[in-house]
Amino acid sequence: MNDEIVILGKTGAGKSSLANTTFGEDVFRVYDSSNSGTRECKAVTNTINGRNITLIDTPGLFDTNRSEEEMKPAILKCLMECAPGPHAFLIVLKVEKFTEQEKAVIDKISKHFGEKVFRYSTIVFTHGDQLSDGKTIKDFVYQNELMRDLVKKCGDRCHVIDNKYWKDKPQGEYRSNKFQVAQLLNTIDKMVENNGGYYTNEMLQRVKEIKQMWSKVGNIGVSFLGGLFGVAASVYFLVSYAIKIGLKLALSFMDKKSVLM
Repeated sequence: MNDEIVILGKTGAGKSSLANTTFGEDVFRVYDSSNSGTRECKAVTNTINGRNITLIDTPGLFDTNRSEEEMKPAILKCLMECAPGPHAFLIVLKVEKFTEQEKAVIDKISKHFGEKVFRYSTIVFTHGDQLSDGKTIKDFVYQNELMRDLVKKCGDRCHVIDNKYWKDKPQGEYRSNKFQVAQLLNTIDKMVENNGGYYTNEMLQRVKEIKQMWSKVGNIGVSFLGGLFGVAASVYFLVSYAIKIGLKLALSFMDKKSVLM
C-alpha cells in the first residue's frame, strides 16, 4: 500500500522542510526567500519503516507573485497524480501568532477543497523551538480560540517539528523530530483507518475515469504510433496529450464548482 499525502500551507510555512524532515533526507529543495519556493507541485515516494509514502509538496497558497488563476492548474495537476484522491492532507503553520493571514489560508483551503477536507487533515506546526519551555503544541494551540477551533475541526490532530534545532535530538524526547514524525505517521494511520480510505469527490472521480480511459486508448495508440515514431516517442506524446485534455476538463469542471475538489 502507498499512502499519498498532500502538504498545504502558505508561502514560507516550511512545507518543503517538513517533507524533508519526514523522509529524513533532503529530497525537496528549500528556498530562503519571501517568494514561494515551490513553483510547481512535486511528488516524491520514499520508504519509511517498510512502508511506501508519497509526499506531494504544493505551491504556497499565498504565493507572493502568482495569481490564484495561475496556481489552480499547478495544484490540480499535482492532485491528478493521486486520483482518485490522497489519503491525507498536512496543513502547515508556524508556531507563531494566529493572524488574519493564517485564517485566510484556512478559509482558502476550505473554499478550494470543501469542509470535508478537515476530516482528512492534520495540522503540523514548524519552528517548534518557539514553544515556551515545558509547553507542548496543544498547550500552545489551546491559548488561541481560532487555532483551537481549527485543530478540533481536524479531529484534535496536531504535531510540531523544528527543521533546524530538533534534528539530532533522541527519539524519546518530545522535542525531537524523530519522535514527532513517528507520532505523525501513527496519527495518519488512525485517520485513514477511521475514514475508510482516501479523500475524493466528483471531480477527482472524473479524473480517475479520464486516466482509465486514456490507459485503454493509450495501449492502442502506442501500438499504432509505435510503428511510425517508436514506442518511447509515442508514449510521451499520448501521456502529454492526456494530461492536457484532463486538465482542460478538470478546469472546466472547476469553473462550474465553488470548490477545487
